Amino acid sequence: MHYDLIIIGTGLSGLMAAKTAVDAGKKVLLVGKGMGALALFSNTIDVLGTLPARTKLAEGLSRWVQDHPEHPYGKVGVEHILGALISFSSLFTRPYAFVSQGDQNSDILTATGTFRSTYLVPNTMLSGTSLRQGEILFVGFKGFKDFYANYLAHPLNCRAITLSLSGSSHGELTATAIARLLEKDSIRKRIGEEVKKQLRGEVRVGFPALLGLNDPWAIKGDLENLIGTEVFEIPTLPPSIPGKRIFSTFRDWLLRKGVSFLMGYPVSKVVLKGKRCEGIHVSHPPVANVHTADRFILATGRFLGGGLVADEMRIHEPLFSLPVSQPSSRLDWFGRSFFDDHPIHYAGVVTDSSLRPVDERGERILENVWIAGSMLSHHHLIKEKSREGIEISTGYMAAKEALKT
Repeated sequence: MHYDLIIIGTGLSGLMAAKTAVDAGKKVLLVGKGMGALALFSNTIDVLGTLPARTKLAEGLSRWVQDHPEHPYGKVGVEHILGALISFSSLFTRPYAFVSQGDQNSDILTATGTFRSTYLVPNTMLSGTSLRQGEILFVGFKGFKDFYANYLAHPLNCRAITLSLSGSSHGELTATAIARLLEKDSIRKRIGEEVKKQLRGEVRVGFPALLGLNDPWAIKGDLENLIGTEVFEIPTLPPSIPGKRIFSTFRDWLLRKGVSFLMGYPVSKVVLKGKRCEGIHVSHPPVANVHTADRFILATGRFLGGGLVADEMRIHEPLFSLPVSQPSSRLDWFGRSFFDDHPIHYAGVVTDSSLRPVDERGERILENVWIAGSMLSHHHLIKEKSREGIEISTGYMAAKEALKT
């Protein structure tokens, strides 16, 4: 089958590119092995967490773009970054919405007991951006080893309790299993009643961000009615239930709009003719299907997603064999200490201003292929706290540019 656009990669950048293309009325195929980094890291939407306090996002981004023209944001531009964030947020209308405070970053409590700066926060977590010592009761669950309520409570001079979901203290529970259990009325009622008994004047109750996969706002409201006080979610360690909610929301919306999904099988080969890509092979053993399109977006992520692969000597882009900007020697990939600014973080595919890949001389390699997401070069998304912002804005921009041709 032939498509207007084939997107390789089903992480946040690929999903955002698909939404942008569908909004323009295009026929889209989305191909990927899974949901990318969404299931691991995305609890909130980081855009640029290093901005000074009380800096408006547009103002801070304008300065950043001027100072970092080779950064993905420098190629996307402030106007498109803000447009991409608006487009993303349009999928998350109430009851479950992503919001900012005063159009600037806010500091949110994390599962490690620290605060981190982020831009868009699910409204189920909003109370976690304005905490006062002694006013919160933190709730953990027996058998869940990725959230320690006491660890959070101590530095805030608060109390913590650990409850059983299954009626037994034996056995481990996963984040997904807890989220599904909390969707059951009987378990939620028992938890709510037990928390209410444990209150000692606290005005808020903090749970790990596991309040269901499908309707966290309703579960939050139900618990608030049962407990009689405000409830909020706290971002957890990987895996991320909020990230799974983002993926599910995108997937359901895109399917309703007619997007075709091929999930679970990677692209095994691309069909090239000169400077154009004509199709992709997707392997469904023992059969390999060929899908063709006018345009292609590559959004396969970095090392975790397989978009970049490292061997003993070099870093490679495995699908199109695109050149990767990187240190000249593997010896230069890392600094001397753990906390150094390791050069490997800046490795990635170099593009022109329209996000099409270029070679070492700056000449365009492929005419109908665009690059999006974390596999782009010249950024350090961990240090910058910019992961989701880069993925959302470049997915949006790549689709916009592709549809111009």
